[in-house]
Amino acid sequence: MGHLVRKLEHFVRLSPADHAVLSRAATERVRNFGPRIDIVREGERPKSVNLILTGWACRYKQLEDGRRQIVSFFLPGDICDLNVFILREMDHSIGTITSVTIADLSREFFSQISAGYPRIATAFWWESLVNSAIQREWTMSLGQRTASERMAHLLCEIFLRLQLAGLTRDNGCEFPLTQSDLADATGLSKVHVNRTLQELRSAELIVLKGKSLVVPNLERLMNAGLFNANYLHMDREGRHLDSNE
Repeated sequence: MGHLVRKLEHFVRLSPADHAVLSRAATERVRNFGPRIDIVREGERPKSVNLILTGWACRYKQLEDGRRQIVSFFLPGDICDLNVFILREMDHSIGTITSVTIADLSREFFSQISAGYPRIATAFWWESLVNSAIQREWTMSLGQRTASERMAHLLCEIFLRLQLAGLTRDNGCEFPLTQSDLADATGLSKVHVNRTLQELRSAELIVLKGKSLVVPNLERLMNAGLFNANYLHMDREGRHLDSNE
């Protein structure tokens, strides 16, 4: 739960009581999944909201012939679809990339938050709006950015989202995505992804080694991706609601 709290507090400072109710929810119904399997499939009835405690996952759509489009990545501290349990069936699938631990957040938990924890409820709305903004940026990338700009933009976004959750160290972070994952997320072929990554390496904008990413100069990578971080809304916009406790 620490990653979620840290991220939410980029919007509003939470109280000890807020921390306690979030911590309880993160430990009551926990499940573990291995890498490269589905947590929930399109067409299934959603029963709870999934909070990613550890590991990486993705939301994706798949055509009948197997072609897949990744439409978002889930990192530690991310909530998958805040209000998904109001749907009769899933219209997309959520699959793991690495081994993942999730907490199932119940309808009752959200009723409790709505009734007695207004800071958390508002922070969850912020989380939902940021996710919508991320989807708009992905649409812009797919429609307008070049392959190099698209890749640089995605890497900037992932790095900053990990930084929000306290998961970067200096200028590096974990990076378990394969070239196939990147292809499915950016709408590029694997050959094009490989060539694009080589271009970014040659320009000394990134260092990819094993399952780690190093960004030697984030500002240069942001310029290469035409990246404006305003859509991540990281500047404590809910500070007027801060807890004084």
